[in-house]
Amino acid sequence: MEIQVIQKKIFEIRGHKVVLDSDLAAMYEVETKVFNQAIKRNIDRFPEEFMFQLTREEFKSLRSQIVTSNRGGTRYIPFAFTEHGITMAASILKSDTAIRMNIAIVRAFIELRKFASQYSEIIVQLKDLKDRVGNHDAHLDKIYEALDRLLTKQDEEIDWEARQRIGFKTDL
Repeated sequence: MEIQVIQKKIFEIRGHKVVLDSDLAAMYEVETKVFNQAIKRNIDRFPEEFMFQLTREEFKSLRSQIVTSNRGGTRYIPFAFTEHGITMAASILKSDTAIRMNIAIVRAFIELRKFASQYSEIIVQLKDLKDRVGNHDAHLDKIYEALDRLLTKQDEEIDWEARQRIGFKTDL
């Protein structure tokens, strides 16, 4: 399975990158029910930072994102597995498929982390650029305001008829 296909099955929930139990089961080529039974038999290997069950609200929100119908699909609230939980699940299943898929999934997580770090560097650079350009804009605005005041003041002073005359005066 390609990394891009796996990455599409990774969601961010509660600040964690996770894969749902049904997606993992499909990748490991077992039924979701069988997969979840194996997990429940070994539940002590899955602390909360490895696996958690979604709330109803999270599930509804996720359903709307992945566009599943209310009739089809799962009728239970799924479990979400973090990268560490996925590795632990593969060790429980012990099949060749689970091992291969686990390696592919871990690689997908690594690629996501690389992308995220590059993305954060770009954001820092954009903020820096915005700050520098923002300061220039503020300086330019002040310059334009000063020029505008000077031009307005000069226009007011050039009222030739009302100005005080200097030099030889004929009206005495």
